[in-house]
Amino acid sequence: MLIVNPNFTVDRTIPLGELIPGDVIRTGRAAVTLGGKGINVARVGRAFGDRAPVLGFLPRDSRATLDSLAAAEGVELSGIEVAGALRGAAILIEADGRVTVLNEPGPEVEESDWAALLDMIERTAVGHETVVCAGSLPPGSPVDAYARVVAAAHRSGARAVVDASGEVLRAALTAGPDVVSPNLAEAESLISGRLVEGVEPAGPDVPERAVRAAENLLAQGARHAIVSAGSRGAAAAGAAADPVFLPAPHVRVVNPIGAGDSLVGGLVHALQQGRDWHAAAGFALATASASCEQELAGGVDPARARELDRGSVNA
Repeated sequence: MLIVNPNFTVDRTIPLGELIPGDVIRTGRAAVTLGGKGINVARVGRAFGDRAPVLGFLPRDSRATLDSLAAAEGVELSGIEVAGALRGAAILIEADGRVTVLNEPGPEVEESDWAALLDMIERTAVGHETVVCAGSLPPGSPVDAYARVVAAAHRSGARAVVDASGEVLRAALTAGPDVVSPNLAEAESLISGRLVEGVEPAGPDVPERAVRAAENLLAQGARHAIVSAGSRGAAAAGAAADPVFLPAPHVRVVNPIGAGDSLVGGLVHALQQGRDWHAAAGFALATASASCEQELAGGVDPARARELDRGSVNA
């Protein structure tokens, strides 16, 4: 798979007892890693033995940091150099499992930067079965940036997977992406036009809401949709497959950040292995659940993902 991650970060994952606003808090030692939703997808791909090169904007003032962090974990990284510095993200994990994330916006980019990146994507996508575009866009990006990535992927003969939200996702839907993968809050916000917050939806109707959201995304242009609903599971719908809600396997959650990215990585791996849509969605959910047991966003034990996938089949 080829992964497009326009807005890289330096992630600082920090363990602490309790987050008390306004207080001075002593924490555990931070883990410093390269971040971004596409980077998390790439981690999953590499864990399963897939080649997962990543393209994006490379901030000139932070090239040494970016290259060092990429080399530290074997990320195959390339892209378009732009002015500015790499953004940062602080991921605060409390002892009770609550997680708080502070994200900076990223460097300013221009239309010419996107034109150069899209040209690189189209050239590089040849020979790849899937192009994944994932995460936020840096300031100055066109709202239809991912729609353009989808079009470039299709011109190269590749499947296009979009993991985005808001108006970026709405615009991408007009290009007919092969798969979209928002969470339920993101999907319902898009459908209703009103902000719906939270990654852990509540209520007995969550499965039905997730299925309706997935079907609505198909009506707006997606060929397949998988809508995650936190610890409840995910809905999967496709033009040639009946919509289903897949309950999530039970796991001990260490860090839920990046579970949606792991879902995308597991889904693409399964599709490229030749699984049908429902089986691939089930494996994606097992992968996302397994990743919640890891401290590192996008970290996954492949054996654990396969174990959870077999358990869901046998349940």
